[in-house]
Amino acid sequence: MNGSEDPEHARGWITTPVTAEILRGAVELERTAAGVLPHRLPARALAQGADAQLVMAEAQPSGVRLAFRTRATAVELETLPTKRVYAGAPPRPDGVYDLLVDGVLAGRASAKGGNTLVIDMATGTTESRPGPTGTVRFTGLSGAVKDVEIWLPHNETTELVALRTDASVTPVPDRGRKVWLHHGSSISHGSDAASPSTTWPALAAAAGGVELVNLGLGGGALLDPFTARTLRDTPADLLSVKIGINVVNTDLMRLRAFAPAVHGFLDTIREGRPDTPLLVVSPLLCPIHESTPGPSLPDLEALAEGRLGFRAAGDPAEVATGKLTLEVVRAELERIVRQRAADDPHLSYLDGRELYGEADAAELPLPDGLHPDAATHRRIGERFGALVFGTGGAFGRPTGA
Repeated sequence: MNGSEDPEHARGWITTPVTAEILRGAVELERTAAGVLPHRLPARALAQGADAQLVMAEAQPSGVRLAFRTRATAVELETLPTKRVYAGAPPRPDGVYDLLVDGVLAGRASAKGGNTLVIDMATGTTESRPGPTGTVRFTGLSGAVKDVEIWLPHNETTELVALRTDASVTPVPDRGRKVWLHHGSSISHGSDAASPSTTWPALAAAAGGVELVNLGLGGGALLDPFTARTLRDTPADLLSVKIGINVVNTDLMRLRAFAPAVHGFLDTIREGRPDTPLLVVSPLLCPIHESTPGPSLPDLEALAEGRLGFRAAGDPAEVATGKLTLEVVRAELERIVRQRAADDPHLSYLDGRELYGEADAAELPLPDGLHPDAATHRRIGERFGALVFGTGGAFGRPTGA
């Protein structure tokens, strides 16, 4: 079952409106001139100070997927993607659409066309260029009744124009799975994973048998109050927040502000979810920022060589005056969780280096200094599944149960 772009529309297509009933993982849907744009933060949050980076990140549908039951042997999805191009760097591959049939990967495709966002990392400027819609098509499916999921590209803004099938579709019935709501940085967003169903949160969700709502926001895990309110107000059975790397690499705050901000973030979540299992995850190992503060800046030498790279531009001597490093952040997060857990039995902590640590960095170094590659996403997802969803884990069965 291969995915491909086919401009010729077969006769007998049934067009199904894209609604919340067949779209999972989105917090809000926006009707646009082209179709439907899934959002992972609500409009009211974006109106409260979100910058251009966060606006771009939350509209990239990481974890968002169409889910329906059908006898269709052919499925066609027309979309209007927005593709990123970094000036001076090699072209990025087109975003990937993953087709899962009854939970098993059965096809993979990309959509041509789309809008283009040109980003100049040296100057910080952007340019938008409009483009046409594109279509992905999956054929050769079994005519039996089956559950179909189409995972949207985790790293391309994707407006959904039309869903067409050669048989009728209905929403997938509730399978009684728990909903896992996760928030984190670009690594949780999916960074350089191979495809949307192979980001580490997607892999962990599959291992845990849960429904994922991914609020991983590239560059946007900054303890914003509006994000905490979104986590508070989004229905979920399990909650996790991965905190730290963006606070360091944006050089956003000092230690004096960090601890109260973490407390306030967790307080807001607990206002609406006082008894939901809540896991705080500290940063994965990131060698450039372990003992060197931010900000992270583009590595101009790497750009000159035609590749993306980042460097830590802070001064380690400034840690004494309150600048944050990952070492400082981990120690503070562990202290905060230990303090709060005395009155919150459903709160737990995971050191991110258990997911990706020094031995992993030696074997699978971060290609650009900040983001893991596809193989590392798989390792992180498998480890999270075992450590967190396994017996004795924060979201698993108690030991001996």
